[in-house]
Amino acid sequence: MTGPQLFTVNPGMGVLLADMGVSVSNVLRRAALPADLFVRGNVGLSTGEYFALWEAMEAEAGDTNLPLRLGEVLSLEVFDPPIFAASCSPNLNVAASRIAEYKKLMGPVRLSVARSSSRTTVEYVWPDGWTPPSGLAAGELVFWVALTRLATRVEVVPVEVTMPEPPADAAAYREYLGVTIRQDAKQTVIFSARDAELPFVTANAGLWAFFEPQLRKRLTELEAGATMVARVRGALLELLPSGKPTMDAVARELAVSTRTLQRRLSDEGTTFQTVLGETRESLAKQYLAHSALSTGEIAFLLGYEEPNSFYRAFRGWTGETPDRVRAGAG
Repeated sequence: MTGPQLFTVNPGMGVLLADMGVSVSNVLRRAALPADLFVRGNVGLSTGEYFALWEAMEAEAGDTNLPLRLGEVLSLEVFDPPIFAASCSPNLNVAASRIAEYKKLMGPVRLSVARSSSRTTVEYVWPDGWTPPSGLAAGELVFWVALTRLATRVEVVPVEVTMPEPPADAAAYREYLGVTIRQDAKQTVIFSARDAELPFVTANAGLWAFFEPQLRKRLTELEAGATMVARVRGALLELLPSGKPTMDAVARELAVSTRTLQRRLSDEGTTFQTVLGETRESLAKQYLAHSALSTGEIAFLLGYEEPNSFYRAFRGWTGETPDRVRAGAG
């Protein structure tokens, strides 16, 4: 049986903590992690351990604004290899696409990048059933602003930043980001199309050509160790809002044939339709309990063409209506 998916810890995080006067040994002790974690190379942490590490960092620092402190001391030299490689991109649009592809190497979260004529939106999707530490969630959003400013040498201000539970010190985050973090069910950071196309002074096609094969190899190794069910769920998280959560679409996303997809799922004792239904049910319950989204909006996010289809499916899953479940959660 395949074990839990593991995520690489950035050794540079130990350097950042030391630079801020935070005891690395105390952080690791609080998180019940090995004392040599940051010097052992590619050490993998489970989702729970990853979140525990961040909570320990916040506790040891004694600062609810730790994400801002990290943003202020970040440098390209202490970024994870995938992020450093992305800094070699020509602009934020390309960097965001590259980071989205390789983000799963660095932590338990998936990124969705959407571009329009007026803006570029980066959205975070955390593992089903897990709520990230508030500081980690805020730190991820701060990172995008820090990266963009470092790479362009321009004091870029995002168009909008949103998250389910904004930090308590709204004024401090507004001072750093240039905008107030707005409360919303989605965790996003949005840049204007103009800023997303600003040239990176750190652009280096040669370095990217050097890094990319290594990153591709690491990603292949990671995905080879993941169950097909987990990979299908991850693909569905990205495909559901598009309204095309089909087996063909998922197979294309995972670069396998539909026959291989069916066979692998069968080997794991399930089917595509079962995984699709379980993913939709879990997301629906999460949206109903933790957001103010209407049932129509939830139906859309789950890939249903009309709310009635969602109502019928939800009753089949739970024996209840979405409205009744929401009322019970309140």
